[in-house]
Amino acid sequence: MKQVINTEHAPAAIGPYVQGVEAAGLVFTSGQLPIDPATGAFPDGIEAQTRQSLKNVKAILAEAGVGMDRIVKTTVFLSDMENFAAMNGVYAEFFGEGGCPARSAVEVARLPKDALVEIEAVAVK
Repeated sequence: MKQVINTEHAPAAIGPYVQGVEAAGLVFTSGQLPIDPATGAFPDGIEAQTRQSLKNVKAILAEAGVGMDRIVKTTVFLSDMENFAAMNGVYAEFFGEGGCPARSAVEVARLPKDALVEIEAVAVK
């Protein structure tokens, strides 16, 4: 059985999907673009976009009753691998020493709305 997760503190889905799903003791977030849910806009630059994407992930997990410390896997999609170091610096702020989950980071040809980054996560309930 699955439960849909929806919060006003993260951007609404822009297609036929949901913000997150809880199933079998796991919480899965959809890929989070760096959309500010209050304005509907992207911030400028890779650091600000990474921060906003992770804030969106955090908001969805909070709605499910889970903290960032429960994330076991993330996938980071970058529009340009040249942004990896800058993304990584902000990413580390959210996880700290020893608390980082497993992660994949890949460059893609293009992201929705021409975002610089999109991040998805899987957490243990």
